[in-house]
Amino acid sequence: MADERREDHETVYWPMGPFKVRLPFIHYRFEWPDYCQGLLMCAVDLAAIPLMTELLGMPFEVALAVVLLNGFLYLTHHLLGDPVVPGWITPAIPLVMAWCQTFPEGTERIHALIAFQMTLGLFSIALGVSGLSHRVVQLVPSALKAGVIIGAGIAAVITVFQVGGRFDSFPWTISIAIGAAFYLLFSRHFTRLKTRNTFWATFGKLGIFPIIALAVVIAPLFGEASWPQIEWGITSPDFAGLWQNYTLFGLGWPPLMVFVQSLPVVLATYIVVFGDVLQGKALLDEADATRPDEKVEYAPNRAHMIFGGRNAVMSVIGPDIAMCGPLWAAMHVVIVERFKEGRKAMGSIFGGAGSFRWGTNTGLLLMPIVSLVQPILGVALALTLLIQGYVSVRVGIMAARSQRDLGIAGIVAAVLATRGAAWAFAVGVILCLLIYGRRFFSGEDDHTFNNDH
Repeated sequence: MADERREDHETVYWPMGPFKVRLPFIHYRFEWPDYCQGLLMCAVDLAAIPLMTELLGMPFEVALAVVLLNGFLYLTHHLLGDPVVPGWITPAIPLVMAWCQTFPEGTERIHALIAFQMTLGLFSIALGVSGLSHRVVQLVPSALKAGVIIGAGIAAVITVFQVGGRFDSFPWTISIAIGAAFYLLFSRHFTRLKTRNTFWATFGKLGIFPIIALAVVIAPLFGEASWPQIEWGITSPDFAGLWQNYTLFGLGWPPLMVFVQSLPVVLATYIVVFGDVLQGKALLDEADATRPDEKVEYAPNRAHMIFGGRNAVMSVIGPDIAMCGPLWAAMHVVIVERFKEGRKAMGSIFGGAGSFRWGTNTGLLLMPIVSLVQPILGVALALTLLIQGYVSVRVGIMAARSQRDLGIAGIVAAVLATRGAAWAFAVGVILCLLIYGRRFFSGEDDHTFNNDH
């Protein structure tokens, strides 16, 4: 029976090695509110299409095929026991794009993306299987770690506001939409409204969907996009074109040196990924106190195997510049908050996360939804990058442990945003050696972030 508990209060499952298989209607109750929300929020998944058309010259239908494949693999998380809403590796997108653009457009650039994503996937799987994921990040000095995360946030903002970037194409739409988004997501005033008013509390649970709906109307009014031409039917992704022109099947293996060149970008991306892993676990830990009826086990090593496997598979069947990350933080927060309302609201966290991702996959197949948001996909992407930029800078600064760390982090961030991951790591390592010497790994803690004076 769906949502049945074991003696230890964990939702029942079928064991499969390190994984715990749970299927809808059999192991968890299907949550229709989360499914319906997913139908609409697939617009964010579709925002990856402008990235791929811009970077790789993919036709829309080919990029849609990549989005659908990635969407299908999103389901593996909750089906195999990882109780999260997975998503992109958003902060690292500008870094990977900048690195790929150092290769000529065409086969060489596609090979670079394939080599990067395959290396990232295999690296993550190896860390998950060996249980060494925590150890790798602990070895990175806090100053360097902070610099990479801050730099990823700055690079995201630069991508939007650089000359000829997305802001120049949608100045009014992005300005209004991002103002509304920051108010809804980060404003103290709106947080108070949600605690006082049921309507605003419900509205706040929609994440950034209201902002995307707003952009659909604003962009045509300001002449920055056309009114959507609603089409009916099922979408037509071009899988044949994808596999013939953008994968190993048609282009062959990348040269070995490209795999080597990708290593600094892989490490920088992994630092960002590990931050998502920690954030996902922290959000679930917060829910434990309000939902003692369900024991929710979040295993970082299992998560590494799943998102590492997704990246490895996508590098072969559909290389994706948005990559396969362990967490869509905004929507994970929405699902967890509803889960905290009690068993009547959501039977199991797996039901909420799973039903949402079943919904996004359904939405990607429906032409009315895809055609509705197609004119403003560039705006949706800009919103995602700017929100992620805000979060990355905040998290990155808090990853520093001293004022010296902050100084190093600022330089590393600037170098990373302007010259790429390889230069940033080199500069960071040299600065840590010069400033900390024998304390290269431990650094210092001067209580800048916990000083009561």
